[in-house]
Amino acid sequence: MKLRLPNVTSVYFEGESVDFYGEKTQNDEVCVRFCLENDALVASVSTQRPIRYVRLRWNNKSRKGIKVLGDAWERGYGDLEWRGVCPERCMPWYIAVSNGSDMSENYEGRLTECYGVGVQPNALCFWQYDNAGVTLWLDVGNGAKGTHLGERELEMATIFFKEYKDMSAFSAVKEFCSVMSPSPYTTDHVVYGSNNWYYAYGKSSHEQIISDTKFVKRMTQGLANIPYMVIDDGWQPNSCDAPWDIGNERFPDMKRLADEMKALGVRPGIWVRYLINGRDDEPRKVDTFPEEWYTMRNSKVLDPSRPEVLEYVKKTTERLVGWGYELIKHDFSTFDIFGKWGFELKEALTVGNWHFYDRTKTSAEIVKAFYKAIKDSSNGAVIIGCNAIGHLCAGLHQLNRTGDDTSGFEWSRTQKMGINTLAFRLPQNNKFFGADADCVGIMGKIDWRLNSKWLYLLSRSASSLFVSCKPGILSEDEEKELKEAFKVASLQEDELIPLDWMETTCPQVYKINGEIVELELYEDKGTTSFNP
Repeated sequence: MKLRLPNVTSVYFEGESVDFYGEKTQNDEVCVRFCLENDALVASVSTQRPIRYVRLRWNNKSRKGIKVLGDAWERGYGDLEWRGVCPERCMPWYIAVSNGSDMSENYEGRLTECYGVGVQPNALCFWQYDNAGVTLWLDVGNGAKGTHLGERELEMATIFFKEYKDMSAFSAVKEFCSVMSPSPYTTDHVVYGSNNWYYAYGKSSHEQIISDTKFVKRMTQGLANIPYMVIDDGWQPNSCDAPWDIGNERFPDMKRLADEMKALGVRPGIWVRYLINGRDDEPRKVDTFPEEWYTMRNSKVLDPSRPEVLEYVKKTTERLVGWGYELIKHDFSTFDIFGKWGFELKEALTVGNWHFYDRTKTSAEIVKAFYKAIKDSSNGAVIIGCNAIGHLCAGLHQLNRTGDDTSGFEWSRTQKMGINTLAFRLPQNNKFFGADADCVGIMGKIDWRLNSKWLYLLSRSASSLFVSCKPGILSEDEEKELKEAFKVASLQEDELIPLDWMETTCPQVYKINGEIVELELYEDKGTTSFNP
């Protein structure tokens, strides 16, 4: 379908809605305006009433024999897939509709239609596709309430429709990601290395991090590209919680630790959860913030629409960078802001009767301002979002965790989260940001026959490879495999393409540097995701 004005435009206020048909898209209370130029449709809205959604509908009879792919609100949870037409399916940010199979080397007659919005929109956007057309929902609300736009006209999103002929669906989606994100914010060097989470799980210390540092340096000895060693959750006084200005008794001096790590030949990285001040199951650990800084939704979460909170985020970032950390991994922000994990979000990112402190901005605008505060205070440090909203952080973060946690314990979790994420979000790699499909967890609990295949795929995907390896756990031959994987990953010169991704959520057939490789990715007893 060629890009054109929608057939139906609907506006949703708090408690009622209005429909417009054809080119008439305004009345005395609201105006939806479209600007169609250069193969893009810019959609804007102005109204004095609190506004929640704008819905755009294009009627068009669908083709036969097609499958549909959608993206995710934040991370993938093993649920990314090509499916048949499901009219009520919520597909955030973009969709692809394609015939045939990428398993076939003959692309003649292949047609992939892509529908999406440009990155960093001012609305939270999702698509629905049915046999009679396509629908775009633009959430321009403020938390669970309407936004007060006042006198301003809100540019909601830039919309793209594209058709790609005689090429694989994977190539089409990859090209479309460049359309949606023409100016990605990426690093000037390849990011790879180690993260201590998937064998330590928060139980670590200054001495253990030094041991991890020595190990990753030994595994990358002689490589021109200096690896990262990322300290995950567990360094701060309260597990998964503030404050972020001091270490705990096992981490007495965070600046000295960063200095020692650099002296050993790695780039130090650190984990932080900016917006939390108290776990859900416990009282607040510290009372360093005024009561009005917290969200209406959760009295332990800081409200990112407040300028004072953004200043706190900036100062925290400046402190971490000042200590000497060259990578900041920030976590939990989507969950903290909206109260749901990505697999729970569906059409609505939040529930209840709450709004942000600043009701003049949309939720999307508030989240982007939070990401920008981190970027503006990072002094060039690498920012990687975990539980960040990909379409909003593209252009503001150099890296993004594109899937939920893998595991150092269970192959079934790594198989579900890691392999699915790598395959289905690989088209975004270096188009939106550097993609991080998460770590290879090595602690002796997962059969190396399987874990080594995950290591192999990640290292040859030209995306970021992070490994969590318990020192002393690998054999000499296994260490050789790890060294080779780090060597390959330090360059990111390979090309990996999933071929059977239109047939399964766990691709096993890949084209790697032009050669077709089929991997056995299942345990001998089959899938063990259900374990009573």
